[in-house]
Amino acid sequence: MTMSTHATSFALCAALAATLLTGCSKAPEPAKDAAQERAQSQQQAPAPAPPAAPQEPKAEAPKEPAGSTFRVRFETSKGPFVIEVHRDWAPIGAKQFEQLVKSGFYNGARFFRVVPNFVVQFGLAADPAVTKKWSTPIKDDPVLQTNRLGSVVFATAGPNTRTTQLFINLRSNQFLDSQGFAPFGMVVEGMNVVQSIYPGYGETPDQGEITSRGNAYLTAQFPKMDYIKTATIE
Repeated sequence: MTMSTHATSFALCAALAATLLTGCSKAPEPAKDAAQERAQSQQQAPAPAPPAAPQEPKAEAPKEPAGSTFRVRFETSKGPFVIEVHRDWAPIGAKQFEQLVKSGFYNGARFFRVVPNFVVQFGLAADPAVTKKWSTPIKDDPVLQTNRLGSVVFATAGPNTRTTQLFINLRSNQFLDSQGFAPFGMVVEGMNVVQSIYPGYGETPDQGEITSRGNAYLTAQFPKMDYIKTATIE
């Protein structure tokens, strides 16, 4: 999951880890049968039959509005995975994520917090100046989806503190729903890649150091840490 760039988010998610770790489409209506032809009213010269009554069109299952979803492909040191974003799940978060991806924010970023059977977290930029540029928090979204396996969520350090950090749930973490963590997307391809991200450093990396020093700190101290090569909208 993702947390705020402050060290307090680290403490919050650590407490969450200790506590630990879903509409239906309208069925098409059948077309109505054509009206039967009228009986002939004359015996000698039958009148032509009237045209058949037009059939009512079948009702189609509702479709999501165009542009309501989009996909982001992550190329990583462990292989690719794809996140499908649903704008209606968490509109503010989805917009923020889209803008971050388009800006190239996640390119080169490390998966700096991996808690097996809980979450994979990332979202502090390789360049600390880029992290600082995106440090203004956004407002919260209501929680409309549960924190299930593969869901993607912004991390927080309390109400209205979401910035750039994200986490991916490695199991059902429904207890996070009541704490304001609003999923905005799902990993739809490559969940096995996400689950294979190197977990050896656990929660050891210091988020304050990552914020101020970026990859200069991480590559020196945590050389086995997996990372994002590119994140692009498909």
